[in-house]
Amino acid sequence: MGCKKIVIIGPESTGKSTLCEGLAAHYHTAWVREYAREYLEEHGMGYSYETLSTIARGQLALEEKGAERERDLLFIDTDLYVIKVWSEYVFGRCEAWILDEIVRRKYDAYLLCNTDLPWADDPLREYPDPGIRERLYHIYKDLLINQSVPWAEVSGVADQRLGRAIEAVEGLLH
Repeated sequence: MGCKKIVIIGPESTGKSTLCEGLAAHYHTAWVREYAREYLEEHGMGYSYETLSTIARGQLALEEKGAERERDLLFIDTDLYVIKVWSEYVFGRCEAWILDEIVRRKYDAYLLCNTDLPWADDPLREYPDPGIRERLYHIYKDLLINQSVPWAEVSGVADQRLGRAIEAVEGLLH
């Protein structure tokens, strides 16, 4: 059957990394971190349209490495949908290869993180405005509605959010 891959997506500061870590611990498996964070920590926030292509390739490499190691279940902190939304929101366009790769890649489920968590200030985050966060959330939701992979929304704080995510994973995979 192969490794089941669940992607966690959503706007900035919606608990994606924390959720991935918690889900991986609960299911005794691994998770793939967000490459963009690693890249921006090393190179700074002065990114360009072309930089997003580099970040997308780095994300795919981490995902491939994670899928090679895990046989059963892998949680992925963001995928190319995030690069697509980021690129289109900031630059008004997205590289064709990224769009093609979105269509080509296969996942088993998505969890969409709601914006109900308070904004956590971080030098790598750009959009603390609640209106922008909500707009981005609806862009992600629209993407998920218009594709065929099962998905669920996750909301709540701390353990409540993790519990709801576990329930969603159980429902999506069984």
